[in-house]
Amino acid sequence: MTPPESRDVALELSELRRTMEVGFAQQAGQLALLVQRGDQTDKKLDEHETRIDALERARWPLPSVAAVTALAALGLTLYEIAGR
Repeated sequence: MTPPESRDVALELSELRRTMEVGFAQQAGQLALLVQRGDQTDKKLDEHETRIDALERARWPLPSVAAVTALAALGLTLYEIAGR
């Protein structure tokens, strides 16, 4: 037979091992959740980049429109001055 101290040590080691396994399982679950959130964030960033690219391609060329409007106003002003 094993002495009682040896049995107590074996029980303590078994309990310690179980506690460590539970802790590692919890950490693994938390890491998996973080990885999932990171993947979701990457997906959202890709979607936002796609939307921004589409908006940039479809935006009005405002500086060009302003230049054409200014030239039209200048042309009308010169036409009115020449008409007098």
